[in-house]
Amino acid sequence: MPKVKTSAQLIASYQAVGRRKRAVARVRLVPGNGRILINKRPYEEYFPRATQQMLVRSPLETTKTEGKFNVYATCDGGGVSGQAGAVKHGIARALESFDGALRTELKKAGFMTRDSREKERKKYGRKRARRGFQWTKR
Repeated sequence: MPKVKTSAQLIASYQAVGRRKRAVARVRLVPGNGRILINKRPYEEYFPRATQQMLVRSPLETTKTEGKFNVYATCDGGGVSGQAGAVKHGIARALESFDGALRTELKKAGFMTRDSREKERKKYGRKRARRGFQWTKR
C-alpha cells in the first residue's frame, strides 16, 4: 500500500548553509507567518543586540518576504556576531533557492558574500600568530 503524504510533508522548505568567520548556520525556510527561531529560541532572545537582530532580518526585508516564511536556524561555532552574520548569509542563500530572481537583489545588497576572515593560528616559537619574542643584542 503506497504511503500518503500529509499536508505538512507537502509544504516546501528551502535549506541553505550560511557561514561567517568560524560560525556556521544551517537555515531552513518554511512558508509561515514570519517567526524566526535560532537554536529553538526566538531570535530576539538569542541575539540580544538590536544590530544583530537587524542583521538577521535584513535579507527578508530587502526582498520583501518578511512575514511569508518561518525561519529555523541552528548555529554553531564562532561568536554571537559571527553567528548573526552566518544566519544572514544562510537566509539569503535559502531565499535564492526559493526564487532565483531574488539573487540580483541579494547580491547588490551584499548578502551573498561570505565573510571569510578568520583568526590566524598561533605558531610555535612565537608569542602570538606573528609576534615574535623581543630580541636583545646584549
